[in-house]
Amino acid sequence: MYMTDYRELKLQAEALVAEVPHFIANLANLSALLYQTMEEINWAGFYLAEPDMLVLGPFQGKTACIEIPFGKGVCGTAALQDEPLLVEDVHQFSGHIACDSASRSEIVIPFHRDGKVAGVLDIDSPVLSRFSQEDLEGLSAIVRILEETL
Repeated sequence: MYMTDYRELKLQAEALVAEVPHFIANLANLSALLYQTMEEINWAGFYLAEPDMLVLGPFQGKTACIEIPFGKGVCGTAALQDEPLLVEDVHQFSGHIACDSASRSEIVIPFHRDGKVAGVLDIDSPVLSRFSQEDLEGLSAIVRILEETL
């Protein structure tokens, strides 16, 4: 079990984006904060919604897939369904896109602008079953902070 202090992380995220009107800069800082704070992750970042796909946004970690069609992989499925996805074993997820073969588990949370999916927060781990319900709740709070800046 990994212990992330989501109360502290939320305060740090709020301080990073407070009164900062620069969307890409906020995404960059939030991805760096998550990457540096969370244990056993190998990628943290954002994909941004285009009319028919997600496009790579600011992130921390190895190089990544640039375009993901809606409905493909964990990110595209979460975006299309507009639902968070917590995947214990990405190799068991139908249609998984292996941007980094070391990734074993993943959590993806859509974020919104004007009531529509504007993109997703995506975090990968080289550990099976890395993410918990606590992670989902804590990261959803971070996403809500981001949405307030949009």
